[in-house]
Amino acid sequence: MTHQTPPEHFKGKSVAAHLKDARKRGALATAETHGTELAGHFSAGADGAKDTALVYLILWSVGMALSIENSTLLLLFLAFGFGWTIWKTGRSALLGWGRLERLHRVIEEERWEIEHHRDQEKEELREMYEAKGFSGKLLDEVVDVLMADDNRLLRVMLEEELGLSLEVYEHPLKQAFGAFFGTLITATLATLSFYFWPPLGIPLISLLTIAIAANSTARFERRKQLNSVIWSLALGLFAGLGSYFLARLIAL
Repeated sequence: MTHQTPPEHFKGKSVAAHLKDARKRGALATAETHGTELAGHFSAGADGAKDTALVYLILWSVGMALSIENSTLLLLFLAFGFGWTIWKTGRSALLGWGRLERLHRVIEEERWEIEHHRDQEKEELREMYEAKGFSGKLLDEVVDVLMADDNRLLRVMLEEELGLSLEVYEHPLKQAFGAFFGTLITATLATLSFYFWPPLGIPLISLLTIAIAANSTARFERRKQLNSVIWSLALGLFAGLGSYFLARLIAL
């Protein structure tokens, strides 16, 4: 990879300010719709399930508002589920690949800085470990040991300077499988529920799926589960009812 030497490594900022900017750069490089606290495949599956449940609820609401025949709606649900599953699976994989590409770019940039700006990297190390409580001879020894091994230094700078945790990144295909199963299972249940109980099958399955997915993600992220479930259900109901009444209004 070709780089141009920047005129000044810290760009006129203090080491502390440079480290703060580096943390922001690391957060931006790893940002994604699924976040970083949940396992990628689990988050992709929950996201696929919620999105699928909501879309089926909206389609059902519009179908009811326009008095579309059940046989036509069933065909629509089958065809839509097939295409939607392909889209959600492929999109999840593309998001994963994009995130890995951003991560690799940041790693190569940091590797280049280590090779060409060793004095500045040493200053950053001292600043970081002073903040951790190291001082005097112990601080000098820690910095010297880390500076002696470029691979170890690279990992430390990625984790300490940029705030990256390299172990949490899953292969994009694993995330895609999570999205595939979450979407496929929800689409199948929604279609079957409509087949066996057209009046209320889809709203019950959709709202139940949204509640379970919201509760599961909130529990693993240690957020308030009840709040997450209530807000998710409220948004789902608002979207479904809004679609129903809008369709009725347009059809008048």
